[in-house]
Amino acid sequence: MAKTLQQAMILAAGLGTRMHPLTDDKPKALVQVAGKTLIDHAIDRLRQVGVTTIVVNLHYHADKLETHLMARRDVTIILSDERGQILDSGGGLAKALPHFSGKAFFTHNCDSLWLEQGTGNLAKMIDLWDDDAMDGLMLVVPTGQAVGYQGSGDFNMDRAGLLRRSSKAAGPADYVWTGVQIIHPRLFEGRPEGPFSTNVLWDKAIRTKRLFGAGLTGRWMHVGTPEAIVEAEALIADAETGTLT
Repeated sequence: MAKTLQQAMILAAGLGTRMHPLTDDKPKALVQVAGKTLIDHAIDRLRQVGVTTIVVNLHYHADKLETHLMARRDVTIILSDERGQILDSGGGLAKALPHFSGKAFFTHNCDSLWLEQGTGNLAKMIDLWDDDAMDGLMLVVPTGQAVGYQGSGDFNMDRAGLLRRSSKAAGPADYVWTGVQIIHPRLFEGRPEGPFSTNVLWDKAIRTKRLFGAGLTGRWMHVGTPEAIVEAEALIADAETGTLT
């Protein structure tokens, strides 16, 4: 029997500061790339692998995002309201945990786009997921191949797929996280209260050797600024015309 994963959360509560002026009057999730909003890119990608229920957290221009999401009829959308207090990545996921019934689920940042090559990356992640051995499985890409990304990477990965942090003395990390992962609710046991970063969870999983990586196949684009949109749309256009190299 083929594996399935039917639950996901899209993190969409951020202030979109680096995306100004495009986010002066709307959340980053509603910024368009290649004629489609960022959040619709994410929803459509998740639906392609059988996800039927998606939780979305709201904060900045929440009313506009809620109106947009409620117009979709092809997937069950559950809103996690953070209008009163933005909870950061980890706190936002923790607030939504009751919706996942103790089962593993995808999380997807709305500013993460990629061009597939070969087997779909989300389908590959579902196939790789091992509920007994893993608390987290992160979609990662070599740092030097990340389009629109200006950082020094996030993790190193061994041959078994185990992730670990790179020390500052060792220089840039080999891989950057794409903003997409599968995570199990048990990783939240003993979590902080209120706002906190998912880095707290990842470091816990690294210590117990339960955080793994899946290498992305294709071209990943971090669409976090107006300039990155231009670059992403050029790559998408090249892919559609068959001129992408």
